[in-house]
Amino acid sequence: MDFDLQWLLIGLPIAFAFGWIASRIDIGQWKRAQREAPKAYFQGLNLLLNEQHDKAIDAFIEAVQRDPDTADLHFALGNLFRRRGEFERAVRVHQHLLQRADLGAADRARAQHALAQDFVKAGLLDRAEQAYRELEGTDFDIESRLARLSLAERARDWRTAAEVAARLEASGTGSYASRIAHHWCELSLQASDAGDPNGAADALRRAREAAPHAPRPLIVAARLATQKGDAAGAFMHYTELLQHAPGLFPLVASDYATAAIGSGQVEAARATIERRMKEQPSVDLLHAMRLLDGALPTQPTVPDVGERAQSLLHVQPTLSAALAVLDAPMNGNDEQALRDVREAVALAARPLQRYRCAACGFEAPQHFWQCPGCLSWDTFPAQRIEEL
Repeated sequence: MDFDLQWLLIGLPIAFAFGWIASRIDIGQWKRAQREAPKAYFQGLNLLLNEQHDKAIDAFIEAVQRDPDTADLHFALGNLFRRRGEFERAVRVHQHLLQRADLGAADRARAQHALAQDFVKAGLLDRAEQAYRELEGTDFDIESRLARLSLAERARDWRTAAEVAARLEASGTGSYASRIAHHWCELSLQASDAGDPNGAADALRRAREAAPHAPRPLIVAARLATQKGDAAGAFMHYTELLQHAPGLFPLVASDYATAAIGSGQVEAARATIERRMKEQPSVDLLHAMRLLDGALPTQPTVPDVGERAQSLLHVQPTLSAALAVLDAPMNGNDEQALRDVREAVALAARPLQRYRCAACGFEAPQHFWQCPGCLSWDTFPAQRIEEL
C-alpha cells in the first residue's frame, strides 16, 4: 500500500498546533504558580510582622506546598515553629531539609544549625550536642563550639567545658581564661567533696595556671587550706586576693578574720580591715572586725563596738548597717524597745539582703560565681542589693 504524502502534509501542522497549545498551557501554569508562591510567602511575612503567628504558619505551609524545592521557605517555617514552641514540627522541617540530596553545603550547615537549636529548645541536650559536633569545620564552627560550651556548663560537665573553652581560646576567638579557671575550680570542689585531695589540688593548680590572678582560685585555695587546718596558708591566699581583687574582699572577710586568728595575725588583720572600712565600708567587714576584737587579749570597750557600727551607718545608711548598730551592746533600760525595733528592721531588711545578677537580674540570698538564671560568669557583685 502506497503511503499518501497528503496525510503527512496535513498531520504535521496539526501535531505542531497541538504541541504549541500544550506548551502554552504548561507555561501559563508555571507562571501562575510562580506568581502565587511569592504572594503566599509575602502574605505569611506580613502576618508574621503583625504578630498573627497562626495565620502566618498557614501561609508558609501553603507556600511550601506550592514550591517544595525552595529552602528559604522551609527555614522560615521551621524557625517559626520553634518560636511558637512547636519543637517537634520544627525538627521535622529541618530534618527534611537535611535529607534533600540537592541541598548545597551552605544550606546544609544552616539546616544542621537550626536543627541543633530545635533540640536545645526542646530540652534534648544530648542530641543538641551531637548536632553541634557535626558543624565543626563549617561556617557555624565557632557558634557551635560556643553552644557546646554553654551546654557543657548547663550539664555541669566541667571537664568538657574546660576542653571546649581551651579550644575556643586557641582558635583566637577571645580570652576564656577566667571561664576556664571557674571550670577547674568546680572540678577541684567536686574532688574535695569526693575525698580526693590530690585531684582537688591538681584541678586547683590548673585553675591558677589558666588565670593566675583570678579571684576564685585564690578563694578556693584558701578554703581548702582551712579544711586542712593550715590557717597560715589560708591567710596568705586571702592576702593575695586582697591585692588582686579588693572589691571581692567582703565576701571572705569573716573567713579572713578566722584565718588571721588561727595564724596569729590578728593585729595585721585588724589594720587591714580598718583600712578597707574606709575604702569600701561593708557590714561583712564590720562582722569580721568583731571576730578579731573578740580574739584580742584585752577586750575593747563597749563604746568602740557601738561607735564603729554607728560610723558605718553614717557612711552607709542601709538596713543592714542599722541592724549592726542594734546588735551592739546597749543599756538595759533600752533593750526591750530596741529588740522590737530590731525585729521590724530585720523584717524590712531581709528582701534587700540579696545578691543580684548584673546580666539578667536574678536574685539570690547567697553569692554565685555562675548565675543560676542566665548561666553567666562573674555577674554577681560582691555587695548586696542595698549596698550598691
